[in-house]
Amino acid sequence: MNFERFLRGEQHQYISSMRPILSKKALFSDTTENFISPAEPAPYSEVTITFRAKKNNLDRVFFICQGQKNLMFKASSDSLFDYYEHRQQLDNEKITYYFEAQSGKARCYYDSRGVVKQPEEHYYFSIIPGFSTPAWAKGAVMYQIYVDRFCNGDPTNDVLTGEYHYIGDKSRKVEDWYAYPAQMDVRNFYGGDLQGVLDKMDYLQDLGIDVIYFNPLFVSPSNHKYDIQDYDYIDPHVGKIISEEGELLPDWQHENRFAGRYINRVTNKENLEASNQLFIKVVEEAHRRGMRVIIDGVFNHCGSFNKWLDRERIYEGREGYAKGAFIDRDSPYHDYFMFHDEYRFPYNPTYDGWWGHDTLPKLNYEGSRELYEYIMRVAAKWVSPPFNADGWRLDVAADLGHSPDFNHRFWRDFRRSVKSANPNAIILAEHYGDPSSWLQGDQWDTVMNYDAFMEPVTWFLTGMQKHSDDYRQDLLGNAESFWGAMGYHSACFATPSIQVAMNELSNHDHSRFLTRTNKKVGRMNTLGPDAANQGVNKAVMREAVLIQMTWPGAPTIYYGDEAGLCGFTDPDNRRTYPWGREDQELIAYHKAAIKVHKENQEFKTGSIKWMLTDYNMIGYARFTRDNHSLILINNNDHEMTKELSVWELGIPKEAEMTRLLLTGNDGFYTDPVKYVVEAGKITVTLPPVSGIILQHRNEPVKRSEEMKSNRKNFLQFL
Repeated sequence: MNFERFLRGEQHQYISSMRPILSKKALFSDTTENFISPAEPAPYSEVTITFRAKKNNLDRVFFICQGQKNLMFKASSDSLFDYYEHRQQLDNEKITYYFEAQSGKARCYYDSRGVVKQPEEHYYFSIIPGFSTPAWAKGAVMYQIYVDRFCNGDPTNDVLTGEYHYIGDKSRKVEDWYAYPAQMDVRNFYGGDLQGVLDKMDYLQDLGIDVIYFNPLFVSPSNHKYDIQDYDYIDPHVGKIISEEGELLPDWQHENRFAGRYINRVTNKENLEASNQLFIKVVEEAHRRGMRVIIDGVFNHCGSFNKWLDRERIYEGREGYAKGAFIDRDSPYHDYFMFHDEYRFPYNPTYDGWWGHDTLPKLNYEGSRELYEYIMRVAAKWVSPPFNADGWRLDVAADLGHSPDFNHRFWRDFRRSVKSANPNAIILAEHYGDPSSWLQGDQWDTVMNYDAFMEPVTWFLTGMQKHSDDYRQDLLGNAESFWGAMGYHSACFATPSIQVAMNELSNHDHSRFLTRTNKKVGRMNTLGPDAANQGVNKAVMREAVLIQMTWPGAPTIYYGDEAGLCGFTDPDNRRTYPWGREDQELIAYHKAAIKVHKENQEFKTGSIKWMLTDYNMIGYARFTRDNHSLILINNNDHEMTKELSVWELGIPKEAEMTRLLLTGNDGFYTDPVKYVVEAGKITVTLPPVSGIILQHRNEPVKRSEEMKSNRKNFLQFL
């Protein structure tokens, strides 16, 4: 026997059987610019997809796409990781994919949840060729303004008491700016207007706002303006009134055809044109300061005051206006609406109303090509010169039309109209539930992010439903439920959508987040508005803002949240901004959190990695190749100490992390404090009801020179 050969064979067999333990924590990929290049590839282009693993840990990695399994090549390495790449030739169709990693006999799969035993289609990564969202909107800090309640800059345009009649009573001017909204609030006006927004531009800029989102501004009889009267003009009550003629509606009169003052204000072209000019000035001033402006589009329905329907007979007989569809069967607008009884003319009340509301007539696009084309022109008009708005928020967008097929067709055409007029405009929709069929690159850019932000954050931190209608003890502090919801719903978004998603804690349709922290179930009609202010916890609010400013998407502040405004759901959530009574400490905290968000790219376009799941505690990281931030939330009423492994974020095993922000029961801190990373781990002690951001910045890493020829050798091997 050749004993030496035998020993060599035994040694080879022994070495072959030795494999490092598969380091699952180090495995990572996603569809941000950190792991696909280019980040938003064009149709019929090539995209490079990267998968990261612990250095010298894997034998092979496979890229599995559309049923095909492709061996990835090791393209580069640094001191911690190997980076595997695959170049994929795209056509004009969406692709979905996942990975398989192997080390010896050990193998695992990787999809958007991370390491899994078995990939699931819902969680596959996806790339949609040609789908891009505006760069300015990625991680932009937005500010939602409900204009009547923000600031009264021009008292001469205020809606007057008795000016007109709407939903059972006359309009009312509220004299006390600080008065709570009434239970029936739709016809009560506090006088906020566009001049007030101009007056507060310094405040918005100092806060750090990138984008102003306005609730509807077009002519409308309500304070919320989701019942639009004229899509071509800004309402003079929030704009400018040049011509003031006519009388108020007499006390005994309910018919608005006699409301002379109102009719002149909203139909006189001098007032309408002046109001449009004021809007142009607002946008120009915002742009001068580096801010953008998004306006609200209500295209599923209009209002009963609308000039096309004219149920109130406001436009009847007025020069320059055709007869409304309510007035006459031969109206040019007849087909804009669906009438259930064609024999009821003149003054036919049988038109189709959205959810049965006769004040919200549903627009009948299927019945009128002219209406369809008109709204497409409106879509382009307001994002074009001279108005130059930067995008649309779309009200109840999934309800538009009478069938899903038509709905999708409409939004495809809407996108073409908007993007042709202004390629840099954003289109974001109000939507509850799975939005994925609208987010395939041909319709909406993104949505108001209820399912993958507002709701999980609210349940985890407060145990409250977003209307304050329910309290769930089982969801309060339930980190597994938080991550489950975030993971499932985020998988409905491609990265271009999630990076611009409107991440709100509160808005005009739900209770104020600060009120949710008191865990009171109810509304203003059951508990009274004062109850919304009682027992609130600003430390929990600060935790929520910290998450908001470090989560993927566009953090969006509902006016007054930053100043400590409370309120149950609609209409109590529409209180006026408390000028002169602001919570200055909470404003200062928002400024600090916004500053951290804006100064660190990882919070705008970086990757996210889940790091901690415990009762009343979550932790996650946001990172690029060279910027790494760790965010920890302790929602317990006691101190917690945690040791976390952070080297798999790309942080050297011996390093320091710097505290950017700490918030707790006693306030917040922005002074930089160093935390030591030893053997790849960091120990953090969190105070009760607190959140912290720790950051490490790497020096740019040069990839191994020896890896440069890897792809060539790999291809030759194949």
